[in-house]
Amino acid sequence: MPRILTYNVHRCVGTDRKLDVGRVADVIAEYEPDIVALQELDVGRMRTGMVDQAHEIARRLEMAFHFHPAMAVEEELYGDAILTLYPERLVQAAPLPFYGNLGPVVEPRGALWLKVEIEGVAVNVINTHLGLVPREQQIQARALAGEAWIKHPLCAGPTILLGDFNATGGSLVCRTLTKDLRDARIAAPKPHSATSTYPSKMPILRIDHVFVSAGIEIRAVTAPYNARTRVASDHLPLIVDFSVTE
Repeated sequence: MPRILTYNVHRCVGTDRKLDVGRVADVIAEYEPDIVALQELDVGRMRTGMVDQAHEIARRLEMAFHFHPAMAVEEELYGDAILTLYPERLVQAAPLPFYGNLGPVVEPRGALWLKVEIEGVAVNVINTHLGLVPREQQIQARALAGEAWIKHPLCAGPTILLGDFNATGGSLVCRTLTKDLRDARIAAPKPHSATSTYPSKMPILRIDHVFVSAGIEIRAVTAPYNARTRVASDHLPLIVDFSVTE
C-alpha cells in the first residue's frame, strides 16, 4: 500500500534549536514513506551551514527528488521538495500569486508538481506551502484550484495536493480546495486518528493537509506524536496510506 508523508521541516532546526538534517531524515525513514513532500528547506544558505538539505535528505532516504526554490537570494535558496521511490517526472514548479495591497509579503510561496507512476498509473502529486496572511492564502488556494494546477489539462487522473496550508480544516482555504478534492482525514475510515500537526510540542492546529481526487482511496491518516517528532521540527509529519483505484 503506498504511503505519502508531508512535513514542514523548519529548515531542519528543531524545537531544541539544534540544526540536524540527519534527525529529520531519521524521522521520515522510521515511517517508510514512498513519497515525501517537504516544506521549508534551506539549500546553500549561510544560516544552516551551506548544506543542500533537499539533496542530503534524499540521499539518506535513497530517493529521487525535485526541489523548487520559492525564494532565492543570490546563491541561497529556500523552498519545497518532493522525494519518491517511484518513477517520476517534473510537470511544473512555479510561484503562487500575491497582491501588494495585502501588506509586506514575508516570503514568496510556490508549488511543485510531479507525475509519479504507482502500479502503472500516473498520479499527480502537488506540494505547496501557503502564506501566513489569510487573504493571501485565499488567493493562493484559488490559484491551486484553478486552471494552472488542479484544473490544468495535464492534471487529469488521480491527484494528491498536500503541504503546509497555514489554514485549519474549516477555513475558506480548505473549503475552496475541497470543492473538487476530498480532505484525506475526512475520507479516512473511522475512527479518525489525531491529525493536528502544529505546534509539534503540543499540536492543537490542523494546518498541514492532504487533499485527494477521485481515484485515490484513503486507508489511514495519522500525525505521529512521540519524543522524536516533538523535537525534530516545529510541525509533526502527516502520513497518509492510500490505494490507487483507477
